[in-house]
Amino acid sequence: MTAVLTGGEKIRAVITGATGMVGEGVLHECLAHPEVEQVLSLGRRACGISHPKLTEILLEDLSNLSGIEERLKGYNACYFCLGTTSAGMTEAAYTQLTHGLTLNIAGVLAEHNPGMVFCYVTAAGTDRTEQGRSMWARVKGKTENSLLKLPFSRIYFFRPGFIRPTPGLIRTHRYYKAIGWMYPLMRFLIPKYVITLQEMGRAMIHVTKRHYSKDILESRDMAVLAEE
Repeated sequence: MTAVLTGGEKIRAVITGATGMVGEGVLHECLAHPEVEQVLSLGRRACGISHPKLTEILLEDLSNLSGIEERLKGYNACYFCLGTTSAGMTEAAYTQLTHGLTLNIAGVLAEHNPGMVFCYVTAAGTDRTEQGRSMWARVKGKTENSLLKLPFSRIYFFRPGFIRPTPGLIRTHRYYKAIGWMYPLMRFLIPKYVITLQEMGRAMIHVTKRHYSKDILESRDMAVLAEE
């Protein structure tokens, strides 16, 4: 990989979804990493963390950023971890929450930070053809396709399968706790589909600092990037 941020420039990242499992883990890695100097958490609820690097903006309606656009300037990375399950939702409702909300936030960030590196957490099985049978996969694919049209300097799509939570963090889904004992076996048998949350966070940081050859990052790619 070749360097992108020059002259010792540090990462100034916007994180969405910090009150979810993935966002909390990514935030944890950013606050601990020496290459990250500033983090802005954008969300509906406080993440419950106090740290010298961290600033929070809380909004009831994330679809309307008109009052805070000036505060979103000056960042060179976005780690977009905001998402919701499609279970029990119509395609229209899921599209609004996944595609509509993501593109609204990303569009504002791209307008004010054209040199930004954008990392979007999607999922293994995402369908960029937008024609498959799985509703969530079509919507995620549509979102990826739309994000590619925005003028970011680079954009990466993180497609994890099973994520091993970071020990000690509080927003771990019960599902991941219940089958976490299987992780070593899954890592051996299906490394393409399993990753630790720590590795995912570090991969985002490292891909911000340096180019990677692919824009779709599966678990195996994240593991490689985490070691850079």
